[in-house]
Amino acid sequence: MPAFSDPSGAVLPYDGPGAPSVRARRSTPTPWLVVVAALLVAVLMLAPVLVVFGQATAAGAAEASRLLLRPRTAELLRNTLVLVVLTVPITVVLGCAAAWLVERTTLAAAGVWRTLLLTPLAIPAFVSSYAWTSVLPSVQGLGGAVFVTALAYYPFVFLPAAALLRALDQGHLDAARSLGASGLGAVLRVVAPQLRPAVAGGALLVALHLLAEFGVLQMMRFPTFTTAILQQFAVGFSNSAGSLLAATLVVLCLGLLAVEVLLRGRARISRLGPGTRQQPVAHRLGVWTVPAIGALAILVGLSVVVPAGIVLRWLLRAISAGAVDAVPLLSATGSTIGLAVLAGLAATVAALPGAWLLHRYPSRLAAGLERMTYVASALPGVVIGLALVTLAVQWARPVYQTAALAVAAYTVLFLPRAMVAWRSGLAAAPTELVEASRSLGVSGPGTFARVVLPLVLPSALTGFVLVFLATATELTATLLLAPTGTETLATAFWSASDELDYVASAPYAAAMIALSAPLTVLLRRQILDQR
Repeated sequence: MPAFSDPSGAVLPYDGPGAPSVRARRSTPTPWLVVVAALLVAVLMLAPVLVVFGQATAAGAAEASRLLLRPRTAELLRNTLVLVVLTVPITVVLGCAAAWLVERTTLAAAGVWRTLLLTPLAIPAFVSSYAWTSVLPSVQGLGGAVFVTALAYYPFVFLPAAALLRALDQGHLDAARSLGASGLGAVLRVVAPQLRPAVAGGALLVALHLLAEFGVLQMMRFPTFTTAILQQFAVGFSNSAGSLLAATLVVLCLGLLAVEVLLRGRARISRLGPGTRQQPVAHRLGVWTVPAIGALAILVGLSVVVPAGIVLRWLLRAISAGAVDAVPLLSATGSTIGLAVLAGLAATVAALPGAWLLHRYPSRLAAGLERMTYVASALPGVVIGLALVTLAVQWARPVYQTAALAVAAYTVLFLPRAMVAWRSGLAAAPTELVEASRSLGVSGPGTFARVVLPLVLPSALTGFVLVFLATATELTATLLLAPTGTETLATAFWSASDELDYVASAPYAAAMIALSAPLTVLLRRQILDQR
């Protein structure tokens, strides 16, 4: 099936020939209840942004100039930008090269390599940082931060790139070759333009994660805007200083979104007709087989085997020393699963009105509401958390320090993941079936429950898993918003590792990996194996 890349970097089926036309989808009036629901979700998504800018502008021009023009602010800006500029290209090279080897060559055991190359998603970046610094304390500063984050985040590029390469039509390459293009020329002129949106989206995800990263950079002693904001809150939060730093981070996030749009371009890469897609012809590696396997083995070893092995080593020490306390470990696991389930359900339900509106009743309003979800979710967890704390204290004090506020933060952060999944499923659900059901007198909700939901349920479950996985390893927003007395695996791990107690941290790190690994395998099957 032809594909294109969503702004978040995910690859979705093309809603082309055989799919309902815009005219057909506009033949019925737009249901106002769906519009209202989508607007309410958009308000929730934009509320943190408005709070941040409102508090920042309240400081006044003089105070803003004093705080933003300090040498410390310049240092934070420089560190943040250098980290992004160095790490993103590395992840693009690693992700694209690995995707090409797995999907377009005769590499043996490609399915195994797909799983191994996605496994870093099951190991939170701050856990990898903990593993490396526990055995190599010299891994510090900018070099250590780039090393760990590049190994942790390259799957964000690998996944969409591999999905597009897997769905590539060999006929396009054959046509280019028949017109006189060389092998490399055909790749540059045919494959590269189709990879461009996926790579740009994956690079955007990496960049946004770097802006939001706290755990890795704190362990590496490399200060950025995110670490400075959270430290200010810890020592006595200043609305002026914290909000101005957060507003600067928002501007950086918006700038990255604009750059991604420019890099993605407007070239159409979807098929104009149904045709018959030819399976890609695998390139023979020949004498490059051993170097290719060696390179992938090194990548997997550094990103997966070493961190997981170190965590296992510390876990065995904890078990032998009797330092594993089952009660807090089970309590943290239960809290993590509970919050992740609630966040997955909330985000999946909240994403449905906007996705349905965009699919069935496309308009500028629907497109604008969808883009709002990406803008808001581009903010780091610490910014979302601080904004929601402000809103709760001023307007909804009963929800302060409750699970509801934490779930709201997770929804804002991860709703686009559910939105992408809904859109993917709805694009594959024939509108003709909906129209036939309505013509037989079935109500709108009845048609959705009996016709649409069975078709899109796998995609909805994929969205739920994506949100669950992200919530289970979220750190900064959870540190701010977790109810009093509630610890998740991420916060319990952080409390122990912050005191350099590697033995006490290991059970929580191992539990996060054990919880995430099966879900990562499930995502591989859902996104790659079905293409």
